[in-house]
Amino acid sequence: MDAVVVGQLARDLVMVMERLPDAGTSGAVRDRLEQLGGKGANQAVGLAQLGVATALVAVAGDDPVGDALVAQAGVDGIDVSHVVRRAGTPTGLIVEVLEDGGRWRYLEHLPLGVLLTEADVRAAAGLLGGARAVLVQLQQPLDAVRAAVELAGGLVVLDGAVTDRGILRDADVLRADAHEAALLLGVPAREKDVLEAAPALLDAGPGLLAFALEEGGDLFVWRDGHELVPHAGGDAVDSTGGGDALTAALTAALLEGASPREAARFAVSAAGDVVTHAGGRPALHGRRSPKR
Repeated sequence: MDAVVVGQLARDLVMVMERLPDAGTSGAVRDRLEQLGGKGANQAVGLAQLGVATALVAVAGDDPVGDALVAQAGVDGIDVSHVVRRAGTPTGLIVEVLEDGGRWRYLEHLPLGVLLTEADVRAAAGLLGGARAVLVQLQQPLDAVRAAVELAGGLVVLDGAVTDRGILRDADVLRADAHEAALLLGVPAREKDVLEAAPALLDAGPGLLAFALEEGGDLFVWRDGHELVPHAGGDAVDSTGGGDALTAALTAALLEGASPREAARFAVSAAGDVVTHAGGRPALHGRRSPKR
């Protein structure tokens, strides 16, 4: 297996409308999408679309929604043999209300039962140990995150806000959006602040940092260089899923032997394609990593 993604699987319901109605009123939904989603599933789909053999370690309920989502993941080319079906738990639901201008709101129903446990992760020990890359969403419980990092046999890509800096010792890549980066740094995620903090973070373990910036663009930092990659094109239709596409594309490029600079540019370009449509589902078919 080339890559294993450890993270969230959920049903994504996207409702597109001109603007959110005021309390006590109604509004017309212009378009509706219902699809496989969640950060883990989005990244797994993106990797599969890029030709990377990918497995998903996640939790679905034992309901018809879970049946449909797991089946869709299989159609997408993802190994779902370690997707846990949790008895008595409804599959996670994420409702996105998307207004004109790219303004979005999430309503999430992610009960405790759809979060990974340490036991869930350890049951996939053989899969994790044999993978060339393991992508771990830090939104999962810390015990599950620690187990995934411990068991990973290849490149370790962490995605999200770090609450235990100890896990950085075994990380190769740390990716965060601007809000998550600010939580880690204790200051807004601006280029100057990230570059000042980068040496200490790199000394803690990761060889590559990939942080979205408050002022726009993504900053990639490694031991002997850095690259600020601006977001190309006009305004995004929906920024949802852009970070997941970036993480998937960055991992795919690194697995192909791309340099940090090559991988950074490829990743941001891939994310730019995804934000041109509503919803977080990747659209990376036909893209080729820098080394292919």
